[in-house]
Amino acid sequence: MRNTTTALSLMALSFATVAAPVIVPDPPAIGAKGYILMDYNTGTVLVEKNADNQLNPASLTKLMTAYVAGQEVKQGNIALDDQVTISQRAWARNFPDSSKMFIEVGTQVSLNDLYRGLVVQSGNDAAVAIAEHVAGSEDAFVSLMNSWSSKLGLSNTAFSNPHGLDSNELYSTPRDIAKLSQAIIRDLPQIYPMYSELSFTYNGITQYNRNGLLRDRSLNVDGMKTGYTSGAGYSLATSATNGDMRLISVVMGSSSTKNRESESKQLLSYGFRFFDTISPTKADEKLSEVRVWMGEQDNLDVGVSEDVYLTLSKGALSNLKAVLETQGDLTAPIRKGDKVGDVIYVVDDKEVARTDLVALNNVEEGGFFKRMLDWVKRLVASWF
Repeated sequence: MRNTTTALSLMALSFATVAAPVIVPDPPAIGAKGYILMDYNTGTVLVEKNADNQLNPASLTKLMTAYVAGQEVKQGNIALDDQVTISQRAWARNFPDSSKMFIEVGTQVSLNDLYRGLVVQSGNDAAVAIAEHVAGSEDAFVSLMNSWSSKLGLSNTAFSNPHGLDSNELYSTPRDIAKLSQAIIRDLPQIYPMYSELSFTYNGITQYNRNGLLRDRSLNVDGMKTGYTSGAGYSLATSATNGDMRLISVVMGSSSTKNRESESKQLLSYGFRFFDTISPTKADEKLSEVRVWMGEQDNLDVGVSEDVYLTLSKGALSNLKAVLETQGDLTAPIRKGDKVGDVIYVVDDKEVARTDLVALNNVEEGGFFKRMLDWVKRLVASWF
């Protein structure tokens, strides 16, 4: 079978020509023990250092606590308006020198309030109360945390409690925290807006979100979470947008609150300044027609089944092309969604990404005389 290849530039279809190339400088060098800058849509890593080193996540642990509880809400096992009875173990007085939302034993608190106490106030007491409500005990909840960690591919992460206080069995990495942050934004859109709330009042006590970048007007930050213990140092997972581009930064083991914010801002600013995330190909958009043999019709519309996102340096956008490569001669019947080849994205003759080329419609098998005619045509074509 012959392999048919069609070249196609998507520049005119999907984005404007860039007037001049942009030189990408070296990324900022910052002082945190480990850090990463990742594009949300594509997972492309723009900057990293010690991104796979196992570090103490401190209250970044609460990202997984929030994720597990959010999945339970999503699946209908619990609800945000559930009333949770606060146990002795979840009592605020058990955490005298750490962050808490000040819940009292025996009181009833809505899960919605506990969620805000967890996300906005970073309450260790809220983390325990949520864990007990979801799974019956902290230990059972920690088992859920580690199960979800495995499902999300967080290969260098282990949890031993729902709040993040120092423990030898508790560790994660900047890369894993970035992937977890990505999962929260993607999988829990009804929960994620809580991460941008600037304050929360409970029991007559107003506390302010410790993520100072939420109040930085030079960036459009809408989450995620701070972390600090004496063993972990200062950490910050941040997500910000610029147009259609969303970046996630994670710094772990910084030396101060001020530095973790400054370092995160440097990473995000670098990413937005020198890179773009574009969607050159949309789901179900016709890219081309390809020849089909033995079918009721001779041509098949082809495209992609999901929106394609690419993260590239701004200087590379003007040279982006796509090549459609079909899997040899195509023979009916063909069903909508069947893979018929690949879309290969190329910059300066270098492949930067590829995705499946799929059928956008059905092509039924042709009648006897149509199939005989196509057989003759294909035979004759093979001679040349």
